[in-house]
Amino acid sequence: MCQNPNPRSGPNPDPSTSSSICSTTPAAEEQRRRGDFTKQALVQDLARRLSAADLSARVQAAREVRKFARASAKSRSSFAVASVVQPLIAMLPSPDHDAQEAALLALLNLAVRNEGNKDKIVKSGAVPHLVELLRTGKNNLRELATAAVLTLSASTPNRPTIATSGAVPLLVQILTAGSIQGRVDAVTALYNLSSCEDITNFTLPSEAVKPLLTLLNDSKKYSKFAEKTTSLLEILARSEEGRNLISNFGGGILTLVDTIEEGSFLSAEYAVGVLLSLCNNCREKCRELILKEGPIPGLLLLTAEGTKKARERAHDLLNLLRDDSKKKRVASKELEILVYDIATRVDGPVKAAATAKRIMEDMARRGKELSATKLHSKGCH
Repeated sequence: MCQNPNPRSGPNPDPSTSSSICSTTPAAEEQRRRGDFTKQALVQDLARRLSAADLSARVQAAREVRKFARASAKSRSSFAVASVVQPLIAMLPSPDHDAQEAALLALLNLAVRNEGNKDKIVKSGAVPHLVELLRTGKNNLRELATAAVLTLSASTPNRPTIATSGAVPLLVQILTAGSIQGRVDAVTALYNLSSCEDITNFTLPSEAVKPLLTLLNDSKKYSKFAEKTTSLLEILARSEEGRNLISNFGGGILTLVDTIEEGSFLSAEYAVGVLLSLCNNCREKCRELILKEGPIPGLLLLTAEGTKKARERAHDLLNLLRDDSKKKRVASKELEILVYDIATRVDGPVKAAATAKRIMEDMARRGKELSATKLHSKGCH
């Protein structure tokens, strides 16, 4: 029931204002019904033409679906019915380039900002056709297929289907050979798939290391894109082959150190995780490679103001980077001066002493925890 939003205006408000206050009048309701009837008729007409024998009629109908889907969120919901979606998917393996392109664009626009439509498209069997386009499609079709996989993978229920479809290695190929937009879309799609909780051991082909490090080097370290890229690099650092490729890639460690210093909290957390994985598994080789790029100030800063996981990782990496030989060991006084300088930058000169003391205590505590863990591991063996 419509209510007067201004009860003090009296029992007989102006009729001209009451008609605007009420959300539904008989005339408005009739107009809405006519609009719904017209839209239903349009959907039925497009569905009929999408199933026509004439290919040019199907292509034109797909282009119209794209146009209507772009118009509004309500249109996207109205046109995402089985009689429209299934013929569009059936056009994806067509030998005709225009038919494939029109169908891809229509499906993309139906899926954008509509989780239900994304799920309908995947359940209707689009993924195998998209994978085939990633594998064999010409440049613009591969780019559109990448964008479609990205869009569909934004819906969590779709990720297991896509991740197990064979799309991952093909997306990695896009990282190397695609356009800039294609590579950005591939990174985001891979990131979406890597966060699927239903896949316990998500793995990436090691061929992703070089293009990811290159993209990270060229990106703004505090961007969301850098967060996704470093997250994928941390996954790659779990394997020996991935670690070797990261440590041997020219400028790769420097890029990660720069990310620790300039990146967002998440980027820094992932980047220090990569370096920690390198140092944990090959300390003798990687320690010098990492130290050469000057990571200490960034790591100390991270111990003071990073995420909880980043602070712990930074402490652990700092302990691994310490030289065990008495001859080369950094003097305690020199370390205190460096920590004090970092603390001044974080909390200002007034609180610097207290912050520096806390950082040194945390480093000592983490060092004891690591030593205890190592002793326990030796005892278990």
